[in-house]
Amino acid sequence: MKTYSQPVVKRSLFSWVFSENIKLQILLVLIIMVMVATRVLPLEMQKRVVNEAINLGRIDLLLRYCGIYLAAVMATSTLKFLTNSVQVIISQRATAAMRKKLYAHILNLPLPFFRNTPAGTVVASLVNELAMPGNFVGMAVAVPISNILTLVAFTGYLVWLNPTLAIISLSIYPVVLFLVPLLQKRVNRANRRRVDLTRNLSSKITESITGIHEIQGNSAHSLENNKYGRLVDRLYRVRVRWSLFRGGIKITNGFFTSLGPFLVFLLGGYLAIKGQLALGSLVAFLSAQEKLYEPWKELIEFYQVYQDAQVSYRRTMDYFDAPQANALLPHAREPYELAGDLEVSNLSMATDDGITLLDNISFNLPAGEHIALVGFSGSGKSTLALCVAQLYRYTGGHIRLAGHEVADLTKMDMARTMGIVSQSPFIFDGTLEENLLYGVAARQMGGAEGAKQFSGPSAANSAEQSSRQGHGQPTRDDLIRVLHHTGLFADTLRFGLNTQLSSADHPELTAHLVDMRSRFQAEFGESLKRYVEFFDADAYLNHSSVAANISFGTFRDESFAMDRLPGNPYFNTFLDRADLARPLLTLGAEISSQVVGILEHLPPDNAFFEQSPIKPGELPELKALVGRLKKLKLHELTTPDQQLLLTLALRFTPGKHKMASFPAMLVQLVLEGRALFRELFEKEHPAAITFYDRGTYIDSQTILNNIFFGKLKSASTKAEEKVHQRIVQLLIDEDLLETIIEIGMQHSVGSQGEKLSGGQRQKLALGRAFLKNPRLLVLDEATSALDNASQTRVQKLLANNWKGSTSLISVVHRLDTLPHYDRILVMKAGKMVEMGSYDELMNAKGVLHELVHGRR
Repeated sequence: MKTYSQPVVKRSLFSWVFSENIKLQILLVLIIMVMVATRVLPLEMQKRVVNEAINLGRIDLLLRYCGIYLAAVMATSTLKFLTNSVQVIISQRATAAMRKKLYAHILNLPLPFFRNTPAGTVVASLVNELAMPGNFVGMAVAVPISNILTLVAFTGYLVWLNPTLAIISLSIYPVVLFLVPLLQKRVNRANRRRVDLTRNLSSKITESITGIHEIQGNSAHSLENNKYGRLVDRLYRVRVRWSLFRGGIKITNGFFTSLGPFLVFLLGGYLAIKGQLALGSLVAFLSAQEKLYEPWKELIEFYQVYQDAQVSYRRTMDYFDAPQANALLPHAREPYELAGDLEVSNLSMATDDGITLLDNISFNLPAGEHIALVGFSGSGKSTLALCVAQLYRYTGGHIRLAGHEVADLTKMDMARTMGIVSQSPFIFDGTLEENLLYGVAARQMGGAEGAKQFSGPSAANSAEQSSRQGHGQPTRDDLIRVLHHTGLFADTLRFGLNTQLSSADHPELTAHLVDMRSRFQAEFGESLKRYVEFFDADAYLNHSSVAANISFGTFRDESFAMDRLPGNPYFNTFLDRADLARPLLTLGAEISSQVVGILEHLPPDNAFFEQSPIKPGELPELKALVGRLKKLKLHELTTPDQQLLLTLALRFTPGKHKMASFPAMLVQLVLEGRALFRELFEKEHPAAITFYDRGTYIDSQTILNNIFFGKLKSASTKAEEKVHQRIVQLLIDEDLLETIIEIGMQHSVGSQGEKLSGGQRQKLALGRAFLKNPRLLVLDEATSALDNASQTRVQKLLANNWKGSTSLISVVHRLDTLPHYDRILVMKAGKMVEMGSYDELMNAKGVLHELVHGRR
């Protein structure tokens, strides 16, 4: 198998035809050769049926020739299916290989490339624009060979039947060969425009989705719709032009090839009438001439596919034909793990436009020392940090890490040595644990792949052994320690406690949690009674709604969801059987009368509505209903009016809705109804609900809710914190704290960490870097989203645990943390203006003194 050393963007489209597919392509050629023979054979059988079987009246010959004809047709169909199947495999292999290799190439392009390249362009190129070249690769051998051989075979057969007639009928094809390339030039021109506009459209969509908060925040819907509409209209016009030219090629080809039968009818009919051509030969000639159209048509379409694929492929590869930042893996050696001593000398960096970002910076950072980079906005401190991290390529001077030029090191060398946290870290879709382990996993995978690629199996085993010794998978204790260090432990614990577990999947753990429920209430019930109303099957729950009191469980069937109960026929039938329908309608009417008059004279503040079961949008409707209640009896109301009153009654929560009163007589009715409700549902709808049972784990509830088995009396932070503290204490006593943490680490963080706060994302990024235990740590305002307590915790950790073992370069935004650093490098307009310890620079009353006092 041929390997390609040049970058994927330099490879030609034809280089993929036999890459990893040589055996399949040879198989295709063999199948095609047999298939061509089976396609010609039926023509000869047609001639013999007419000239021999029919003319001689031989039934045996008729059956024999028809049998051969049928066998040939069946064989052709089978071989055609096999050909198509192999083509599909080849094309999908090629498409997958193109996407993988181009994606790998794109990931290693320098960061400035991505500043000028919209994400939508990358998506469109990888997903859409490589599909057509991949399809071409599958066709590249099979289609031309099969159709050319078929044309040759049919042409030879026509010449054998009648040379003169064959030459005349085939004379139209040179004309087609002249016209098609002329039209194809216009097709290619339109296709190149189509590819570019498709990329622009994809980029626009990506930009809009990414910036949706700005669009909605500025109500810029019309502005964005206009931008998108203009692009769609331009693409529409280009696609129409492209399709018309493609259609023109097909029509031109179809017109000229349709002239063939006309010439055969005209000349062949004349020869047959004169007795110079047998009727069977004329039939066979017409069939063969007609069948010439199919391979010719496929060749023309193949030509179009090739031209479109070439345009799409070249356009895509040329777009990403940029020099890669650094080699991913070292050649013929294992990745370095370097010490953290750093030497920066005469460092400069300028953009392609000639703008100087860094100018002649020099300093040394001994291993284990911590240095802070400070300066006004735009001073170049982040640029300097990213040059050290090899994310920006400097244009002059040197950065040497343990004596090695950073620009010459591979990405894996840096990954083994360095950890980095940016101001706005990226969080990948997946679990909390997967994101924490991201850097470690990448380092291990890269080391093993590098050893396999360059040094063979023995080196790979050596790398794997080295990985186990020095860079193995972090233990549970390592993960928990990092969660503590970054302040993410409490967040992870909450994620775990708010997880829903399946008792079928975790029988032992859920049983243990049920046992904790009784202990929790026994030990903390008295101290928490101000905050929690524990579930009791024999007591009315004042801090739960009437509906929740009746059901005393959690519905699993959406048709029985709380907001659908008033309109649920089965539930309404139950209310009648439990003698609750009339009392609840009466309650709804009393609530309306008591509350509407109060709310209509108060400001439309949600705080007032929260004290009643009425929602703000329902007030006008209820005001009209109260007016009707003065004239009508309850049973005279319409069904929608009755459902609205029932909704208010079922929503009513005595402990929360203070604007209305709850009749004492309803308490006993609801409790009696609760018992009947459970009896009926356990018989008739057992799968619709999980009832609250002190000895049963409730799968639809969180771990937290399963343990304290009740409802908070208020939504105050103090109440939640009290319950949380007691549960954590109990988890520690039951030796389950780490188990819940492990569950919390499986929390899905969402796309780009959307389920995490900004502070949680930064904590996670810090933990990701800390887990690598790097010799060099680069922090680019890595604590800017943290609260003061979290920032202080991280700063103490760096000062107490990392000094002396890990070199640190930190772009600092909080100047009160500067005394913790060994040295401070102050920058202005891309230049280093002063450097020294905090006390030295403050006493010198230079730029740092100005920065510190200017911020106060």
